[in-house]
This record gives sequence, C-alpha cells and structure tokens, in this order.
Amino acid sequence: MFREYLNRHDLGALLSAPGGFAPFPRRQQRARWEALDGQTRRELIAWGDEALCGYPMVTATQFLAFSRTGDRQAFERPYFARRRLLMGAVLAECLLDDGAHMDAVVDGLWCIMEETAWVVSAHNGSDHPGALPMNRRPLPDEANPYVDLFSAQTAATLAYTLYFLEDKLNAVSPLIARRVRAQLERRVITPFMTHDDFWWMGMIRRDVCNWTPWILSNILTVALLTERDAVRMAQIVERALRMLDSYLAVMPADGGCDEGAAYFNVAGAALLDCLEAVYEATDGRVSFYGEPLIANIGAFPLRAHIDGAYYLNFADCDAMPALDGARIWRYGQRTGNEALCSLGAHIHAGRRGVRPLDTPQMNRVLHALFDPIPGGEVPAPQPFMALPDLQVFAWRRGGLYVALKGGHNAESHNHNDVGSFVVYADGEPQIVDMGNMVYTAKTFGPERYTLPNTRSRNHNVPLIGETEQAAGRERAARDVSAGERGASMDIAAAYPPEAGVRSLVRELTVSEMGFAIADCAELSRAQEVTWVFMLRSRPELLEGEVRAGKLALRHDPALLRGVEEMPVTDERMQRNFPGSLFRLTLTAAPDTRHRQAFIITRS
Repeated sequence: MFREYLNRHDLGALLSAPGGFAPFPRRQQRARWEALDGQTRRELIAWGDEALCGYPMVTATQFLAFSRTGDRQAFERPYFARRRLLMGAVLAECLLDDGAHMDAVVDGLWCIMEETAWVVSAHNGSDHPGALPMNRRPLPDEANPYVDLFSAQTAATLAYTLYFLEDKLNAVSPLIARRVRAQLERRVITPFMTHDDFWWMGMIRRDVCNWTPWILSNILTVALLTERDAVRMAQIVERALRMLDSYLAVMPADGGCDEGAAYFNVAGAALLDCLEAVYEATDGRVSFYGEPLIANIGAFPLRAHIDGAYYLNFADCDAMPALDGARIWRYGQRTGNEALCSLGAHIHAGRRGVRPLDTPQMNRVLHALFDPIPGGEVPAPQPFMALPDLQVFAWRRGGLYVALKGGHNAESHNHNDVGSFVVYADGEPQIVDMGNMVYTAKTFGPERYTLPNTRSRNHNVPLIGETEQAAGRERAARDVSAGERGASMDIAAAYPPEAGVRSLVRELTVSEMGFAIADCAELSRAQEVTWVFMLRSRPELLEGEVRAGKLALRHDPALLRGVEEMPVTDERMQRNFPGSLFRLTLTAAPDTRHRQAFIITRS
C-alpha cells in the first residue's frame, strides 16, 4: 500500500517544511494551555511536582536481573519512572510557564541521556540481529545501539521536550538541546537509517507484530519534530512508511489482531499514530483512511468489545484492557465509523486522570489533553460478530455472550488454545480465558508453555488422555465455518501426533435459550478425554449439571467431575480476575470414539 503510493508520488514535495509540524499547541500558545479545566491543571501540577523530588537510580545490576533471574521489573520500574517524571515536569512547566519545573526537566533529560542505552533489559539486542541466547547479552553495548520499543518511545519524549521547551533549555545552556539532538541521532535515527537487520523492520523476518507500527510511530515523531533538513526528513518518513507495509502484510483482511484487544493501543492505534503523523505533516494531502484494511484494523476494538470494561482476551490479553479512547475515537472519525467513534468517546469519558494508561508515551497524554471529544454512548451490540480471517466469532442471545476461536498455535503472544471459547452473562465473566500475566524471561523464551496461562490444559479445550495441544503454525483449526446459528471446526491438528487424534470436530450451536458445545473425537487408540471449563465462580455440582455464577452447564451424568480452585496470585491477572478461578474437569472413560454435548444456559 505505502510502497505503491511512494512509487507514484514525491513525498518530500507534500511534507511541511522542517519546523512546520505542530501536532499540539506549543507552550507559547497560552490560550490552549490555560483553557484546561481546574482538575486537569491540578493533576498536571501534582505530577510535575513529583519530579522536583528527583529521579530514581537506574543501575547495571537492575539491568542484569533479567539475564540472572528473568526479572524484567527490576529494571523497568525505575526506567519507566524516569520517563513519567520527565513528562510530568515538561507538562507542568508548559502549563504554568513560570520556570518552577525547569530544573526537574533539565535533570530528567540529563539522567536519561546519561543512560548507557535506552533499550529495556528484556529487549537488549545489541548483537544484531539478536540471535544470541538471552544469557549471552546481559548488558547493552553503548557503541552498537539497538532500537527497541522503548528506545524509540524515549526518543519521542525527548523530541516533545524540545518542541515545547527548547527556548527555555537554551536559556539554561544551549548545550542541553544540542546534546538531546545528538543523542536522538546516535541512538535512534542513525541506527534506523543504516540498519536493515532489526527484525521488526520486516527485512530479515516476515513475522512482525506491534513492534513495527509502535516503533515507527515514535521515529516519525522524532523526525518530524527535530529534523532540520527537508530532504533527510522526507527520507526518514519514506523509509518508515515502506517498513510499515511489512506490518500490513501480516494483518488479516478482517483487521483482527491476534495479540488481543489489550494490544490495540500499541498495534492498531500505533498504526493510526503513523497515519496521523503523515496526514498532519502534509496538511491532509496524504491519507490512507479510505483503504478497507486500514478501516478494519481500526474497528477491531468495537468487534472485540463484550460489555462495559470487558473485551475478548484470547492470547496475552487482559480481560479489562486500558484502551485509549482518544485514539479509538480519532480512528472512527477518520474512517467514518460512527459506532467506533461512540465507543472511543465512551471510553475517553471514563478515563481517570491525565497520566499514561500504560507505558509513558507522550503523544497519548497530549491527545487526551487537547483532542476535543464529544460524549458518546456505547453502540448497540450486534447479535453475531465474525472475524473470518482471524477465525474468531461471537454470538449474543438473551443476555448471554459466547466467543469461539479457531486460528493456530503460533499466533503473536500465542496461547495453545485452538477451539477455546469464553462465556459472559449480563456482561460479567463466567467461563473465561486466564489472559495475561506479568512478563518475565519465561514469557517469550523456551519455557513459555510451562506458564499456566499459555497451556491448553488451562483453556476451555479437551485434553486427550494427559496430552495437551502443542505450539506451532501447523497446530491449526481446519474446516472452519461460522454463521449466525453457530460454528464448526476440526481442532485435531492442534494436538501433537502422540495424542493419536484422527479428528476432533467442535460444534457450537446457538438458540434463544443459550448455547451448546458438542465435540466428536475419533482417536487411534482408546483414551480418556477430559473437557476443561475455566470458571470465574465456584461451581455447584448437581446431578448431570454444574452451576457456577449465572450459568448452568448440563452434561452427561456418566462423566467424572473434578474441581480445582486456582487462586490468582499474579499481579497483572489479579487486576482482571481478583480472587480465584475454578478449573472444572469432566472426564469420559477410555474409548476410541467420544461424543459429548454441553448445554450452557442461564442458571
């Protein structure tokens, strides 16, 4: 898409001159800053005052913790704290314009520029293209800077600091801004322009993910805010757009994000940030919002929305993600999707405070401050939702909601969950996906599928004997079909050969009373089959029926039942499912053929 456009158009002739990119009101535009409401002003000042107390240390041993113990947080907590404090100091100074927070701004800039590298320990890829084992690269190489998510995001924060406060920094010393520009060039822009071997660029690997738009959106910001040479600015923007095609190449036509709705802020919304940067830098002359794929990517949160704060959370996804309503609203506005606008406006209206929702990304805070977003109601839900390329489908009947996934077991942030489903009643979780956990070295390493939230045994899919589903692109659903009355898929290929599964057809049927899940399995040898249901509430076992929360689940009385309480101890999972989850198992005696149906209704 972007390559074709660039091959036909002179982007340099369409871009504003260096210094002309002004996505937010400058500090000198006092009316816009002084128009911020009283509560917002108080929050910004309090945030800036925190920076007056100083910045935390960032040490080598904190960085080493990842390679030594797998702990990411030891380094990331102080690393992100520095950037949040700098952002608070910058915004408070812009708001008051009285010099009270300038020393905190200078100290924050100096601390960050003194860091050996801007990458986080889990992303340390100085050994381009990152092929060595984790424990072989415990510290970053200052002479060989790598561009990861957060080095790019840090660079954008510093670029915004210059955008708002360069004149005041020069009044302290011209060396400050000069050094900031030099560090932006050395750590981010030069590596970006001279390397083709960073995996997220899509040149040495095709399996890119949110890294590509997330990094590129920040690089575009840096280039458009700080580059003084028009020709080079155009070259940077053009290179970024050509790389962005590698992200579109892995996106399904339906716009579904296999990383889940919780990643939309840094996936689809990061793509929006790229498109908006080019749109604004060309005064709207370069727009890609009419492309169907672009529109579908933006609509994903609307399709993944269950009710209230809950969204589909297959893969490493929170059930209650902190979505950026301002970006969703803008995406809806640009693509003419009124329902998406309404969802974004509703989310934005419920935003608490001015601080970043997740990682400290400056432009998200600024959009929340300065984008005028009207109020909105949650759009009416649709009785049937289909993402046929992603193979995710959802139905609503009588206050019940069920979503079923096919797909494969090599998706981004994959869980081994082909054929899994979730059920909600009156917008409340009943049969759930565990979702995400705090990231450690295991999360993206060879021990990933030892984690409880990624294994198929803790998803709503069968166990064949004791054999779980396996990871891999070939572990996929086959013969997938879906419509308003239900869906069918063969999930046999999700299991490894030793499971001996010849076929395992899962059918979901929809009625006005509820839903039915029916599995028909043909095995090469007689084995038990255990059906797993991850419940949000403690189940009550009755004759041929299980009641849990607002659901009743009817089953063959001959099945052997078991219940395991799973206290939720992980900090991240606790935000979505505090207390305990309950793993219900229903086991059939050994046989080569199994057919079981489970009827799910309101209790």
